[in-house]
Amino acid sequence: MTARRRELTAKIEPFDSFWEAPDDIEKGYKSFYLFYKDNYLRLLPPDKNANILCISCGPGYGVNLLGDLGYANVLGIDSFPDKIEFALKRKLNCRVAYAFDYLADAADDSFDLIFVEQELNHLTKDEILEFLRLCYRKLKPGARLICFALNGANPITGAEALAQNFDHQNTFTEYTFTQVLEHIGLKNVEIFDLNLYVFYKNPFNYVAMAAAAALKIFFRACYILYGKNNKLFGKKIAGTGIRPA
Repeated sequence: MTARRRELTAKIEPFDSFWEAPDDIEKGYKSFYLFYKDNYLRLLPPDKNANILCISCGPGYGVNLLGDLGYANVLGIDSFPDKIEFALKRKLNCRVAYAFDYLADAADDSFDLIFVEQELNHLTKDEILEFLRLCYRKLKPGARLICFALNGANPITGAEALAQNFDHQNTFTEYTFTQVLEHIGLKNVEIFDLNLYVFYKNPFNYVAMAAAAALKIFFRACYILYGKNNKLFGKKIAGTGIRPA
């Protein structure tokens, strides 16, 4: 593999590799299948021949789901060869590549969907804007970007999410996420909480969902008292938008 051309600030856990996987990588194929399907299925393109790029794909969790759903033209990239090895053992179309370098070399207007599997928080603010602009250029007109970030508005996890990882550079709120995606030119921007409780066969998840809903109401009331309009309080929030046709 050639040397990285675009050096990133995060060095211990760089952005262009996937850091969410459980210790048992194989178990992650089931858990992330459910997580991705529950949160992102409605955003996937109707055309099964859509050209899709999964950035920071790790062992290929997103590629695995998309292939199972019938998408025929999916590529995953990750900068850690050992993670890609897991994907290749499953015959998933993944390769070792650096995110910024790969995007810089890819043809403009070439993807129907770019799905970013790593938190944007591993990038500095300048790097986030540079990365998102690269993604915008590589999307076809009318194509979609999906990405996610740590939610700084959650009173319990917001500050800890920033402090608990040396390579977390920032957090977002629904407002700042909207700001950034609209700033680079995306339209129909939508920010939403990511549902972590996707194991519906486990009764504990219903208790957790009820508790999370109650906390959301409480947090919303507290924010209103301080004149704030925040409505999303999940640990992580996703952002999506479409490049104008």
